[in-house]
Amino acid sequence: MTVLVTGAAGYIGSHMLVALLERGHQVIALDNHFNSRPEIYERVTRITKRTFEHFEIDVRDAPALARLLAVHPVDACLHFAGLKSVAESMADPLRYFDFNVNGLISLLGALRQNGTRRFIFSSSATVYAEQSTQPLHEMSELGPQTVYGRTKLQGEQILESLSQIGALDVAVLRYFNPVAAHPSGLLGEMPLGQPNNLMPFVTQVAAGLREELQIFGNDYPTRDGTCIRDYIHIQDLVAGHLAALEHLTLAGQSFTVNLGNGYGTSVRELVERFEQVNQVKVPRRFVARRSGDIAQYWADPALAHRLLGWRASCDLDQMCRDAWHWQASLSGLR
Repeated sequence: MTVLVTGAAGYIGSHMLVALLERGHQVIALDNHFNSRPEIYERVTRITKRTFEHFEIDVRDAPALARLLAVHPVDACLHFAGLKSVAESMADPLRYFDFNVNGLISLLGALRQNGTRRFIFSSSATVYAEQSTQPLHEMSELGPQTVYGRTKLQGEQILESLSQIGALDVAVLRYFNPVAAHPSGLLGEMPLGQPNNLMPFVTQVAAGLREELQIFGNDYPTRDGTCIRDYIHIQDLVAGHLAALEHLTLAGQSFTVNLGNGYGTSVRELVERFEQVNQVKVPRRFVARRSGDIAQYWADPALAHRLLGWRASCDLDQMCRDAWHWQASLSGLR
């Protein structure tokens, strides 16, 4: 199969390239390198011993997409391109709607011209409303609290409309909190500037690249006052995408599933576990809550297991070890 991967040089996209290439697929990699580095492709080639074509194109550039797909037709698309900072989305909502919604529409138009039917969408647990009970399943109430979450929900609604008229077979994958890195130590989360996610902030502080970790709020109604999330190893996440692609190809029916471990870990618990597993220190202090943060949520991944035969296999210790292995390799500490 020939697969188009957008946001291919990013954290999830680059790990997905490895998984697809190792499975024998042909890959067309696409990224505008707004928040990624093109040299990531060299690391992917080192791991897989395979070459692939990659292009610097923004998904909002419809004419460029059309030209690319006219020369390189694809059988499926995995869409990771977009902006993902919850805090940034609240400060600059129009920019987020432009990248995440207009970019999706532009991409879908080009794919439809190409005749591509299979589409895997990188959605998010932030599409859910704040719930009084956990875990979250796919029929839980929707109601994003952030602009980022609203852009993801709008994306889901656009794709549902296309699926209903038979124009597209869609897998909507609602991620919880991807963390860690490829076990080789050659790939991991490499944000440009200040990280938006917790784990790379933890690893950078542990490596001495940042003075301290700020934990946003210690007065939430949770077991230790810090936010609780469902962390999932990046390798488990990409395995979920492979399973989704296979199911979409064989069944030809659209579906929506959660990808998560199925249990919640607090921010404090994650940081303390990271210190214990890796024998490092992470200086930290509590600061005020951050706009848009929900106290707690974690996944019910039962549908993904029933439908795709998928379940997460890596525990929190493995996530902490692989995240530190990546950061230590990057910083020359190993």
